[in-house]
Amino acid sequence: MSPLISLAHHGLANFNLNVDITVEGTITDIAMVNPHSWVYIDVTNADGSVIAWKCELRGGTVLRRSGWSEDLFEIGSSISITGSPDRFEENTCYTGTITFATGLSLDRYDQVSEADRNLRQQIEIKRLSNGDPDISGDWAAEQVVMTDPRGLEGTLVPLSVAENFEPGEVPAGARAFQGSRGTPESFSDDPLATTWERPSPMPLTEAGLAAIEGFDGSSTDNPRLRCETTNIIWDWSFDNPVNRIVQTENEIRLVYGTMVFERTIHLDKIAFPENLEKSRSGYSIGRWEDDELIVYTQDFEAGILLADARTPHSDQMRVVERFRIDPENGALYRSYVAEDPLYFSGQFRGGDTMFVSSYPWEPYECDDRSYRSDL
Repeated sequence: MSPLISLAHHGLANFNLNVDITVEGTITDIAMVNPHSWVYIDVTNADGSVIAWKCELRGGTVLRRSGWSEDLFEIGSSISITGSPDRFEENTCYTGTITFATGLSLDRYDQVSEADRNLRQQIEIKRLSNGDPDISGDWAAEQVVMTDPRGLEGTLVPLSVAENFEPGEVPAGARAFQGSRGTPESFSDDPLATTWERPSPMPLTEAGLAAIEGFDGSSTDNPRLRCETTNIIWDWSFDNPVNRIVQTENEIRLVYGTMVFERTIHLDKIAFPENLEKSRSGYSIGRWEDDELIVYTQDFEAGILLADARTPHSDQMRVVERFRIDPENGALYRSYVAEDPLYFSGQFRGGDTMFVSSYPWEPYECDDRSYRSDL
């Protein structure tokens, strides 16, 4: 599976991006939280009545990485938002472009700060006293943004190349982002289908199919929609996080930027301890080999590998990861292979890339307000 493929985020599926609306009013609150930020607006009708609206923005962490701050949203000031309506909830919108009382206008994917455009840089690999590469520090997945800065059409591309495309362009060989303007409203071939879930990217065994039967990735069946982590593979790069690595000669601790998921890679063990308690992170042992960190992980509790693609994993899953630094561009590359003799008919393969972050790791602050009526 390509690391550049992005599965449908549950928030985008909620909005009808084929319809344009404009919401004008007074800012009452701003919540720069994850997985979605929200700006709250009082809209005054012609008859003087006031209706409370809320409009969705990108997650708080990625907004702050882009230079946005709560100070932009002065409580009591006027604001105008053009975007699209929610399919299911009244007085709720998807933000395409914001115009503030100061006259400042920002599209959904605008970068107020230029720092996140300059992640790639030549570096010298640091080393511990024993000679092992030192990968400690804060590492960021490069932001992906829509080729349409408003986030209404086109597809997702890395921020570093976004300016190479016309607004809304879909590069050759790519597909428009599912759910964006003009795309079918279902991943299914059935035009009447309402599911937003992709099929699994690999064949599942009968046991795997049985395990995922009835699973709804757009509901709290999905651990992420309960503000829980999913697994060591996907959460490392999901939603363009800033991850933290803490390293000693005997262990490496990975602190994920998504859901504050922590795991330890034990470098001082060559075999797995017996009778381990199974967990969502599993148990990892690793070794350095020619400046490449090879990590073996097992003893997972059964869970979900890909929620949007209806892919479960059993407690028999095993994962092999390989980490290495490229000093020419400062990238920390990770490849992975997951095998599960109970649920998978093949291997799940992929990879991702991090860079030294210009923005520090921060707590995830998961607060999914998508359908909360009390806010």
